[in-house]
Amino acid sequence: MTQNRHYDVIVWGASGFTGRLVAEYLNAQYGIGGDLSWAMAGRNEQKLRDVAREIGAGGADILTGDADDPASLKRLVEQTKVICTTVGPYQKYGSALVAACVEAGTDYVDLSGEPAWMAEMIDKHQARARETGARIVHSCGFDSIPFDLGVFFVQERAREAFGAPAREVKGRVKAMKGKFSGGTAASLVATVEAGLKDPAVRRVMRDPYALAQDDAADRPRQPAGRRPYYDRDVKSWVAPFIMADINLRNIHRSNMLMSYTYGKDFVYSEMMMTPNGMAARMAAGGMGAFVGALTIGPLRALLKKVALPDPGEGPNKQERENGFYKVLFVAKSDNGEDVRAQVTGDRDPGYGSTSKMLGEAAVCLARDVSRDETPGGVWTPAAAMGDALLTRMTEKAGLTFEAI
Repeated sequence: MTQNRHYDVIVWGASGFTGRLVAEYLNAQYGIGGDLSWAMAGRNEQKLRDVAREIGAGGADILTGDADDPASLKRLVEQTKVICTTVGPYQKYGSALVAACVEAGTDYVDLSGEPAWMAEMIDKHQARARETGARIVHSCGFDSIPFDLGVFFVQERAREAFGAPAREVKGRVKAMKGKFSGGTAASLVATVEAGLKDPAVRRVMRDPYALAQDDAADRPRQPAGRRPYYDRDVKSWVAPFIMADINLRNIHRSNMLMSYTYGKDFVYSEMMMTPNGMAARMAAGGMGAFVGALTIGPLRALLKKVALPDPGEGPNKQERENGFYKVLFVAKSDNGEDVRAQVTGDRDPGYGSTSKMLGEAAVCLARDVSRDETPGGVWTPAAAMGDALLTRMTEKAGLTFEAI
């Protein structure tokens, strides 16, 4: 349905902080008037033109629309193969755009780390997206591409080594340098606020299989990830990792969408490595206190005012380029053997690396993955794009996947 669209990719929200970085990346990588046809879009034409000029993309096409105007969104999404959106929190600002893409048969990528909203989009749009051919792919940034593809990659190594996928995979964040994303903070606050009002949101946040509903499946209990402990497999103390809730749910959805290629008894845990037990306990206590404070109205308001970055705020260029992350994956066989892989990103996770991943995910969906391979529906990055996305992440987006 999108074969003859004018653009390969439209960046929605291109005048915002992260949208600007995505547009800047596409301009540096593909230029204007080159092989990739792309445009910048948002509500304010003058702001978009100012950003285009500032990033050296003055010749970029500028399009406008309004999330509150369905007709303008329809006109926008009908012009492109893929909409690439950075406008969050998505549970507040993203639903109309998803609906427009589904009806137009337009592919879609975002940076959502909002499981309850994603579950709602699956319930509302999975059947219709299958009919129209729209591929809706959530979580195409730091949450969850390095983790989703990391499990995908290490399971390929496990099949080579064991002749079968590993029943258990551990994701362990070894090191990370970068500032907390304002968009991530806003999404976290919005999810907490929604959960305080809606029991359905709380159920999603308790269920590791919330994005992979399958009434016929007998699902194993997943490892606990809330308490620090000494992990003998990685010879390190580990503590809860703030992104684990969304990554866990996406990885189980990937497994389901790929016909349980990791096995129906697959278990996954994700934590961060710490120097010692004291550091692990302090990290766990600090995260627990932070999440607990978000559930109390006055404390939540105080945190939003003095501690959390606003959406649209972020690190400068030097800070983005000096950031990095390393994630270890351990795939364990039933007889105790294991294979290991490491995923490394060459920029700060929340902005520098995320903007490259999102941009290349959009290009990958537009260029590399046919509808015979991946038909319409609501997808995860690994299930939708697999090896094609892994190749783009390695060749273009500064990620390294290595067996160790």
